[in-house]
Amino acid sequence: MKKKLRKLPVYVKKAASMIKTEDGSKTGRPEKIQDLSKKTMLFLFARLMNKSNRDAEEVLELFQPLFEVEVSYKYIERLYSDEEVGLVLHNLFILLLQDEDISGNFSGDGTGYSFTVARNYRLDPKKSGKNYSYVFRMIDLDTGMYVGFDCSKKSEKEAFDGAMIMIRKLGIEMDSVTLDKYYSNGKTLKIFGKKTKVYVIPKSNMSKIGFDWARVIKRIIENPFNFMKTHFKRNLSESGFSSDKRRFGWVIRQRRGDRKETAMFTTTLLHNILNRK
Repeated sequence: MKKKLRKLPVYVKKAASMIKTEDGSKTGRPEKIQDLSKKTMLFLFARLMNKSNRDAEEVLELFQPLFEVEVSYKYIERLYSDEEVGLVLHNLFILLLQDEDISGNFSGDGTGYSFTVARNYRLDPKKSGKNYSYVFRMIDLDTGMYVGFDCSKKSEKEAFDGAMIMIRKLGIEMDSVTLDKYYSNGKTLKIFGKKTKVYVIPKSNMSKIGFDWARVIKRIIENPFNFMKTHFKRNLSESGFSSDKRRFGWVIRQRRGDRKETAMFTTTLLHNILNRK
C-alpha cells in the first residue's frame, strides 16, 4: 500500500495537467491553495483518513508545512464540490484504468451507503432516498479494478444504468459479465448484446424464453459447472464492497447531494488506487 501511495502524486499531477482553466473564470476570494494537484492531494488525503472534516482539520495541522497553508474543516468540505478537483478525480480514474491490463471480464453488484450513523443500510428493511443512496459498481475480475460506477437515491437499477453509460463512454469492451438474480430479466440481457456473455441465474417464475435468454440457457446446458464457477466470481464484488466500507466507512457525512456523490465516487477511486498492480 505504501508503494502505491508514493506513486499517487505523479498520477494526480498528470491528471491536473490535462485541465486548462481560463483567467478570470472564477470570482470571489482567491484560492488558499493555487496548485490544483496539491489541492486534490489534500482532498484525497482527507478522504483517505476516513474522519470527519473537523477531525481531519486537526490532523492536517501536523502537515501544514507540506501543504503550505492552514485549512479549516469548511475548506475541506468545499473541496467536495470544487469543479476543478472533480475533473482531476475523473481524469485520475481514467489514467489508472489505462495503466492496467483490464481483462474485459466483469462482475457487477449493488450496495448502499447511509447518510446517518443512526441507520444501517444492511439492516434497515425500509430504504428511502432520504437516508440512503444506492450504489452500483462494475469490477474487473482479473485486476480487481472498478470500471464503472454510479449512485441513485431511487433504485439500484438506476445506478446500474448510470454505471453502464459510464462504461460505454470510456470505450471499455465487455467480454463477459456476472450479475445476481436482481438483473435476471430480458431488458438487462438486451443491454449487453450478442458480444457479451452474461452469467446470471434465471428466475424460477420466468414465463418465456426469448432469444437473449436462449444464449444464457445454452451455456448452462453445455457446461453447467463452468457456468456456475464463472457466476460465483461475482463474490469479488461483495468482497470489494466489504473492504471499501471497512477502509473508508459506510456512512456518508456530507449533506449536499453533489458532495455525497463525490464522496461515493472517491471511494471507488481510492479502491482502484490501492488495488492497482
